[in-house]
Amino acid sequence: MASFAYSLLLFQLVIVISLFHFSIAARRLTQDQDPSSIFQYHNGPLLTGKISINLIWYGKFKPSQRAIVSDFITAVSSTHPTTTNQPSVSTWWKTTDKYYHIAKTPNSLSFSLDKQILDENYSLGKSLTTQKIVQIASKGSQKDAINVVLTASDVSVDGFCSSRCGTHGSSMGGSQAKRSKFAYIWVGNSETQCPGQCAWPFHQPIYGPQSPPLIAPNNDVGMEGMVMNLASLLAGTATNPFGNGFFQGPKEAPLEAAAACPGIYGKGSYPGYAGELLVDQTSGASYNAYGVNGRKYLLPALFDPITSTCSTLV
Repeated sequence: MASFAYSLLLFQLVIVISLFHFSIAARRLTQDQDPSSIFQYHNGPLLTGKISINLIWYGKFKPSQRAIVSDFITAVSSTHPTTTNQPSVSTWWKTTDKYYHIAKTPNSLSFSLDKQILDENYSLGKSLTTQKIVQIASKGSQKDAINVVLTASDVSVDGFCSSRCGTHGSSMGGSQAKRSKFAYIWVGNSETQCPGQCAWPFHQPIYGPQSPPLIAPNNDVGMEGMVMNLASLLAGTATNPFGNGFFQGPKEAPLEAAAACPGIYGKGSYPGYAGELLVDQTSGASYNAYGVNGRKYLLPALFDPITSTCSTLV
């Protein structure tokens, strides 16, 4: 299924190779390339079929924190509108349909939230390599699945904060007689380690223009960052699952659907400014998408392969 990793906002590329074959792409702060001129389809397959999403919580998370992410996955998974309010999470995801149109591939992809696995005792310790991330991801289903590893704020991961906020990739599972490929995503909670990199614009950035941070719609800066990263990684997994789908730049260092639009969340964005967003009149929180259970989220722009522009919800 999927094969690729991704790092959000303000970051340079890191490539890691282990026993499992995967590659890592970074979402960079600098916009030194024009994605419209080099974003290409490389004639490979996109992610299709019925895919279950399993959430693996590594470390301690409050139930309220887990609900922020699970509600996002539920909103993406729904084949029918989950809210009458617009723009919605499902509207945001609809942009990926255009990739399937260009690839002349029927978009049969559908997600469903499956298991939530808790590893609150840090079974592999609090300092993880990418190989250990894959090992944790293997706890989920290894057939027709995306296993999402979410690491707590007190867990360090190779490259986290210094070069990436998360990755996505694929690995082989199952028995020797019947091997199958499953996709995985990892995102970390940056709240205490690097919110300026991985949770901007809900925290002031370490570099660049120092505009005031926005108010988080779910009252948790670290979890807001996780959702933004997860959303980007999910789009990359769908549209470039094996390294020969849609991306810009070299195959070894691809920028994918969301990574091609760094730091863009609304119209009129520029470095240090996320763009024009919706604002909750009661809390003052900024967002651009409605979800289920009254949720509001801030989701990244996706590159529109038909118009060759970064598509925003607002």
